[in-house]
Amino acid sequence: MHFDRFKRRQFITLIGGAVAWPAVARAQQSATSVIGFLNSQSPEGYTGSLRGFRQGLRDAGYVEGENVTIEYRWAHNELDRLPALASELVRRHVAVIATSGGTLSALAAKAATMTIPIVFTGLARPGGNPTGITFLAVDLSAKRLELLRELVPGTARVAVLVNPAEAAVAETTLRDVETAARSFGLQVQVFRADTPDELNAAFESMGRERPDALFVAATAFFVGRHIQLAQLAAFHRIPAAYPLRDFVEGGGLISYGTSIADTYRHVGADAGRILKGAKPAELPVVQASKFELVINRQTAKMLGLTLPDKLLAAADEVIE
Repeated sequence: MHFDRFKRRQFITLIGGAVAWPAVARAQQSATSVIGFLNSQSPEGYTGSLRGFRQGLRDAGYVEGENVTIEYRWAHNELDRLPALASELVRRHVAVIATSGGTLSALAAKAATMTIPIVFTGLARPGGNPTGITFLAVDLSAKRLELLRELVPGTARVAVLVNPAEAAVAETTLRDVETAARSFGLQVQVFRADTPDELNAAFESMGRERPDALFVAATAFFVGRHIQLAQLAAFHRIPAAYPLRDFVEGGGLISYGTSIADTYRHVGADAGRILKGAKPAELPVVQASKFELVINRQTAKMLGLTLPDKLLAAADEVIE
């Protein structure tokens, strides 16, 4: 009799545990926050950016795969897909959406939801539910042109490559570059490209026109195609200045612009603060303030350029 009561208690304990376990699992699952990550490009061009983003999350106490899940949505430069991808994240009921790869990603997310917080890169005056960090990649155009002129003595004609699909960036870039070029006594020739084939065609034209140097605008499409751009410039032996270090790591000559790793670390940290309960309105939109000059010594050597001591001393990194 006593033994039967013991077995009955044991059975009830086992059943109780079986009932309790799904509840515990559900509680653990609900404790895992979900972040949406929306980008107009592809993951291949954003390895360093994602590393910075995850570091920012870690700074805020969140580790992907442990206490936070990240739902990635990549448009692979098919910009008309961004609204649908943003809507997918809204239907997934993510706690916050982090956008990157240009202003169009941020605008798509902003149009898809008025309630889910958005952390962006590059949107100057968001209003509503977004916060984030703005790039100075466009504003630094004059400085980048000056550095290119120092690196390539005797420069008289500069090609400027812009993406017509990002009209606002193209317009601002051309205005700033043309103003700076006039002050330096340089002639500017504009080339436009919005697809890989158009990039090839633009460089074929440059190969015939033979400009002294090339200025590449800061656009998401060009960042996503940074390897192709660096290879085309090398093939046509055109010294080129770029907005971000990704290009120089891929074989480009020189870059001067915002530190992308630092920028995305800030985005990750803001996303983490929002997960902890902060409201976007409580997180001011900040302007990127860390910049870096990166030079590829081997590319300079291949182009027959001597790196001035002044530039070497100023460089944050010289890639050997």
